[in-house]
Amino acid sequence: MIEVENLTKQFGSKRAVDDLSFTVTKGEVLGFLGPNGAGKSTTMRMITGFFPPSSGDAKVCGISVIDQPRQAKTKIGYLPESAPLYHDMTVLGFLKFCASVRGISGNAKKDAVEKAIETCFLQSVAKQSIDTLSKGYRHRTCLAQSLLHDPEVLILDEPTDGLDPNQKHEVRQLIKRLGKDKAILFSTHILEEVEAACTRAVIVDRGRIVADGTPAELIKQSGTGSLTDLFRSVTTRDTEQPAA
Repeated sequence: MIEVENLTKQFGSKRAVDDLSFTVTKGEVLGFLGPNGAGKSTTMRMITGFFPPSSGDAKVCGISVIDQPRQAKTKIGYLPESAPLYHDMTVLGFLKFCASVRGISGNAKKDAVEKAIETCFLQSVAKQSIDTLSKGYRHRTCLAQSLLHDPEVLILDEPTDGLDPNQKHEVRQLIKRLGKDKAILFSTHILEEVEAACTRAVIVDRGRIVADGTPAELIKQSGTGSLTDLFRSVTTRDTEQPAA
């Protein structure tokens, strides 16, 4: 349902994403791992149409994000990193507004908002102003807006960043449930999330894929039974000096 084909993004002399190719199928939760600056967010922004690629293409449900961007975006639910919210709105008001932006109206809007609130466990705060919510509930509100149109594909950028352990657990479990009938791509640098939520993971470094497999395959590939050891062996650390 997501097909990334030789995707490349150049910012001046810096190549942030370098000839990247991978797929995510229906029922698959793909963890997108890598150190800070590896190209994860840039890749997601190209798939969702926020950045044009320098070369290559991405298809969502067979639709090119370059040739048919508006049509491709109707298939995507997107949770960007540090997703914006209107803090003076209630949760209910914000989700109604987002549904209207999506072109959902009438009873369909009412049903979509109610389903998103129920899916993300927002019933207790639905009429509460967003500026009074905890960070965990704000995250859930951001996730809820990505689900309003019942997309076939979910792209989530650091969905558990900044949450406490209980909140992280809840979001991971929600991602697993949603992944049963959607294709989900979510980025993280938290290695424990691979085993907790993913059916498969890729590790990227400097814009290239350096490892790809199920959690069990990646752990076996490490040679030590540690995903952390594999991650450290295939990625470049900030403390390493560039070659002269």
